Amino acid sequence: MENYKNVTHCLFDMDGLLLDSESVYKTIYNNVVSEYGHKYGGDVAYAVLGRPEMVGFDIIIKHFKLPISIQEFQQKYHQMQHELFVDVRVMPGAERLLRHLYKHKIPIALATSSSAASYELKTKQVKPIFELFHHQVLGGSDPDVKNGKPAPDIFLVAASRFSDNPEPSKCLVFEDAPNGVQAAVSAGMQVVMVPDSNLPKDLTKKATKVIGTLLEFKPEEFGLPPFDD
Repeated sequence: MENYKNVTHCLFDMDGLLLDSESVYKTIYNNVVSEYGHKYGGDVAYAVLGRPEMVGFDIIIKHFKLPISIQEFQQKYHQMQHELFVDVRVMPGAERLLRHLYKHKIPIALATSSSAASYELKTKQVKPIFELFHHQVLGGSDPDVKNGKPAPDIFLVAASRFSDNPEPSKCLVFEDAPNGVQAAVSAGMQVVMVPDSNLPKDLTKKATKVIGTLLEFKPEEFGLPPFDD
């Protein structure tokens, strides 16, 4: 078994990790770029993964040389998100892990690049799960998060808002995106990555541990209480 360091607190990304919302993002982005004869995917999709929404819009516009502004892209995005984000499903193992950590009084927090409005829309049908968090840091709206992922700001802010303000080394991050993994590493934290199955393997190398789904996570490897089931 790998020699991982024991942790006391856990930080979670949301899109693509807890919620199957990345597939919705891909659909929306593809709908927008297809209006101009392009297909969304590949390297640009990996570059956008995990970043704040407005940054992602800018990357897509520049990559495809779209003849629209960020604000126009945002308007198209907002028109589609209300319809497509209504029934976002919870990813396998997510609720089990969150409830387990909560039951054993392990402090947990959310650290997502989503804005407050986007967060409310995506979590509307699954509120009880997100009420388990000690706090939520919404990078797209939080003034304390100066720089989005892959900068470490969001995870450092999330850690600082626990009542006992743990050292970064005592925090374990859960992520699905390379930008999020880099943010965690830069923050001085270990990170468990649950990547999309199509993500190139070389984009997972910086993670402390890589697993297929959250169902595969073994808390005891990081000094956390093992599952009861």
